[in-house]
This record gives sequence, C-alpha cells and structure tokens, in this order.
Amino acid sequence: MEGDLIKQRLKKLEELKKLGVNPYSYIFDKKDDANKLLEEFRGLKKDEKGNRKISIAGRVVTFREMGKASFGHIQDESGKIQFYIKEDEVGEKAYNILKLTDIGDIIGIKGFIFKTKTGEITVRTEKYELLTKGIRPLPEKWHGLKDVEIRYRKRYLDLISNPEIKEVFVKRAKIINAIREFLISKGFIEVETPILQPIYGGTNAKPFKSFLNDLKMDVYMRISDELYLKRLVVGGYEKIFEFCKDFRNEGIDKTHNPEFLMMETMWVYADYWKNMDLCEEMIEFVAKKVLGTTKFKYQETEIDVKRPWKRYTMIEAIKKFAKIDIEKMKDDEIKNILRNYNIEYGEYSRGVAIQLIFGELVEDKLIDPTIIYDHPHETCVLAKQKRENPFYAERFEPFINGWEIGNSYTEENRPEVLRREWEKEEKKLVKGDEEAQRLDEDFINALEIGMPPTSGLGIGVDRLIMLLTDQPSIRDIMFFPFMKPEK
Repeated sequence: MEGDLIKQRLKKLEELKKLGVNPYSYIFDKKDDANKLLEEFRGLKKDEKGNRKISIAGRVVTFREMGKASFGHIQDESGKIQFYIKEDEVGEKAYNILKLTDIGDIIGIKGFIFKTKTGEITVRTEKYELLTKGIRPLPEKWHGLKDVEIRYRKRYLDLISNPEIKEVFVKRAKIINAIREFLISKGFIEVETPILQPIYGGTNAKPFKSFLNDLKMDVYMRISDELYLKRLVVGGYEKIFEFCKDFRNEGIDKTHNPEFLMMETMWVYADYWKNMDLCEEMIEFVAKKVLGTTKFKYQETEIDVKRPWKRYTMIEAIKKFAKIDIEKMKDDEIKNILRNYNIEYGEYSRGVAIQLIFGELVEDKLIDPTIIYDHPHETCVLAKQKRENPFYAERFEPFINGWEIGNSYTEENRPEVLRREWEKEEKKLVKGDEEAQRLDEDFINALEIGMPPTSGLGIGVDRLIMLLTDQPSIRDIMFFPFMKPEK
C-alpha cells in the first residue's frame, strides 16, 4: 500500500518537473506564524478582510480540492491555520501545481487574512509555492500518532503528528536556561570539559570504550566530568558549572538512557551543607521560572519544591521509612535483612549493605522533595569522611517522586587518601566489578599541586525535566532516545 502511494508521489514529482517547477525550493520569505495570525486577527467579523499582506509557510496537514477552489490547513512550528485558494486568483499554472500537492508537502503562501462564514480565520491565497515535495506519505492514522515505538524511533513523525509535543521540548530548553540563569546569578562561570577521555572517572559506572587510531590507544566516553572540573579548581577557578552529556553502558528503563544530561558544579570553600541550600534554592527557582509556581502534579501526584525540604541522614531515613534501626544492628542481623528481602550483594561490607537496604526499602517512599545525607563512606570514595564520624561521608542526594535527582560531596582533596581508595577500586575491577573506579595518576598529580576545600553538586537534568513536564519516561523528554535498530 505504502509502495503504491510512493509511486504516485514520484509520478507527481515528474509532472512537476515537466511544468518547470523545482519541487525542492532554495528559500521562501516567511514572515508570519500561524498562531500569531490567529491571535492577531481573531477580532475580525465574518467575511471581513485583514489589513495587511501576510506570508506563511509550513506542512500541508489537510487538503480538499473542490473544482476551481480548494481548502486546506498548513502547519508550522507554532500551530496550524486554514488556507483557501481559487484558480482565478492564483493563476492556472499555480493551481495545477496545487493539484499535485499531497498531505505532508511543504508549501509557501502569500496573501491576506479573512474570516469565513463559519468563523474560521483563513489565509486567502494570492501566491502559492511548492517548497518541498514529500515522497513518503505520513503513516496511516498519522494525526495523533500513538504508537510509542514509532514516536521515539521517528521523532520527526511524532512532532508532525503531535505538535503539542513541541511544548515539552520548549519547556526543556526553558528549564536548562533557568538553571543556567540561576547559577550565573550566583557567580558561577560555565565551562566545557572533554567528552572523550583517556581514563574514565568521577563515579562508579561501566563506560563505553573506543580506540583512537592516530595515537593507537583506548579511549572512553565520559561517565562524569567531575575530575576535569576539579582540575580547573586546582587551576584557580572558584565557582564553575557545566551541562555535560554523560555516557554509561548500563540498563535502559523509564529513568535511564545510555546518553543523558547532567549539570555539575564545583564551589570552592563550600561544603555539602552549603550545597544542600543551593540545591533547594535552585530547583525552587527553576520551578517558579518555568511553571510560575513551586507546586505541580507529576502523574497525579502533588509535589511542592518550595523550601525548606525534608532532610534525613540515611540511617534516620531507614529507621523512619523501613522501621529498621540499622545503626544498632550487628553484621549478621544486617545480612538477615538482605536475605529476607532478596537483596543481592557480593562480598559483604557494612556500608554497601546499608546503601542497598536504603535503595530497596526507602527510596521509592521519598515522594516529597527530600535530602538524604551522610552515606556510608565506602560507597563514595571521592567524598570526604564526615568530620564527626568517619564511617560516613559528607555526601547528600536530593530525592523527588522516589527518584534520586542529584548528588553532592564535600570533595576529597587529600592525594594520599584518594590514591589508597582508588587502589582498592582497581582491585575490585580485577575481580570483575565493571563499575569500579580507575586510578587517575594525572588527577592525583593535580591534587598534589593542591586543591582548595571544595564541594560539587550534580543534578540529573533529564529527571528534573521529566518531573516539571509531567512525562512518564525519560524517552519522552529526549528528542532521540537510544533505540534498538529495526531489523
């Protein structure tokens, strides 16, 4: 069926060429947008004509020929508007070109606005131009396309069929700009660091690996920009941030994609307490800037990001939400909890066990904006140990809707300590832990030059966008989420 339609369109393409028409135009002087025209001329009375010439272009989304006159709708970035063409007003040649037009073609129209007897604002065409001939028809039932597989895989069809989807991505841009505006107002400078790295680092994750032919060496897509931001701190920058695309060779689900957007800061002479305040203030600012309020619904759940947020240590959260006073338990009792809840673990360690129990029994209960701080230190070697109790790290994660949406440390800046921790990580790597961190000699060298007291904050921008746009999957807020190739 589709093959027959393509043949028909190819035949029309040849007919257009015989008429001396270039079906793939170079340029068109588009001066107006559909929605702005609808707003500007909504006060017209029936059969009344607008007071100026207009010029609009876009994709034909409806078309009906009625002898020597035709109606249709043209859709541009802003919306759609009706057009009307009469043969004796545009000329026989232009009207013959119109007859070779299909839904999905891109056209340009010049004329004036009037309101029809039925009250619809319409472009009355004085000049018609075919700008691009579509060879492949839009899919059957293209309007309001619902097939999520097609929508994600062929986003261009999704945007044509569901123009309201554009608003999600417009809001995405506004959220990113609001974060940028907030940080710049606080004195932060935006920087850029390498995506292709000789040694991956900055967190625990499995990387994507490649090979650089010219230098005959393995290279990696970054899993984090953290270590490069810290190098800049060593060099003298005091307040910096970066919007960074990170790449992790991990699972894909509604909140995970192999390629995703993070925002990372480094703030010299600050600690994780200061970043707790910064994090709350920033997300409150973004919500107000983009939504006009701190309150919103996510999938029917009411959320309010207004400060102050709830704050618990990880131990307090396990006690409150899981009713387990884990700090007083012996290791055998903790192992029993792991077994009772079928929580998988490798070689037992107390800190990792506490983190696993928190993840399994507590995370999904943190619906209201909440900060969880003081994680076991062995789960975050890049963070400083807590001043009052070295078993814990000066680390926090913000949670909304049961999702971790960020991470922050008081950063470890002692080279000998980090070397010791990374050597432990290298041993894990040898034993088969694909997410273990690597020892980075150049970064150790930078710390030996001297890195001032610093705290960093990372925000999962995609998850924040999901929340503020009420989208159920990370794929809904990415233009081109990664998809398994079609056969």
